[in-house]
Amino acid sequence: MYPEDLKYTEKHEWVRLEGNRAVIGITSHAQDQLGAIVGIGLPQVGDVVEQGQELADIDSMKTADVIYAPVSGTVVEVNKKLEEHPELINDDPYGEGWVAVIEISNEEEIGSLMSAEEYRALVEEGEEGH
Repeated sequence: MYPEDLKYTEKHEWVRLEGNRAVIGITSHAQDQLGAIVGIGLPQVGDVVEQGQELADIDSMKTADVIYAPVSGTVVEVNKKLEEHPELINDDPYGEGWVAVIEISNEEEIGSLMSAEEYRALVEEGEEGH
């Protein structure tokens, strides 16, 4: 359910590290909570973001939400397919549904991200609280 090779945030983003770049998306738990995703406001290539800053807007049938930057850096790529097919986030959140790629400016921030095991515990704890 949560790939072991990824890092995670408390706000339900995932990060795939590829050298000094971070591929970013939202977790299967997040897309499940949002329901059918109908739109996304992607960042612009060249945008400089700080860890925890708003990276993208996401709209679903239920609500509107924000995707936050899990690391600081410069946006070097965005998934343009999502503009026409935002449902890819629902269908394949860890593959075709990725959102953006950030060139990391502060590698120390990676240490603040969670492992799959830590993220799984966070989600299970949250579900017990409902």
